[in-house]
Amino acid sequence: MPKTTDAKLQALRQQACFNPRSHQVNDEFFRDSEFFDPRDLVQVKYEMLRRVQKDGHPISQVATTFGFSRPSFYQAQAAFEQAGLVGLIPHKRGPKQGHKLTQEVVDFIQQKRQEDPSLRTLALVDLIAERFQIVVHSRSIERGLARHQKKLRKSG
Repeated sequence: MPKTTDAKLQALRQQACFNPRSHQVNDEFFRDSEFFDPRDLVQVKYEMLRRVQKDGHPISQVATTFGFSRPSFYQAQAAFEQAGLVGLIPHKRGPKQGHKLTQEVVDFIQQKRQEDPSLRTLALVDLIAERFQIVVHSRSIERGLARHQKKLRKSG
């Protein structure tokens, strides 16, 4: 295991580049190296691809040595071919914003709050479910309203 700082580990985690399978990386370059770090997912994927492309090693063997499956190898290969090194950086999963809180739902929330300013978020959850047949978490409502207020301040 390379001697790297906690700051690097923290940075890898913040950027979603920490390799959760670092203990499965058995490649000789990643053992006791200051440069090669099995915790760096982008570096591990790149070196895995390079080992096949430039050194001519078999995909199955290389994937196993680097702690990946063959399908994961092919996904990394396609991502690299499409976008280069940036393609090896993992993308955040899940929705990028409040996809259930459409403008219609936000307008409904504001209308209900105008009618009854004391209306609690949990009551809004029930009203939204009844009206739109969707389940929205109370925290999502709070974030959605905060985003809407921020937009109003920017435009006004």
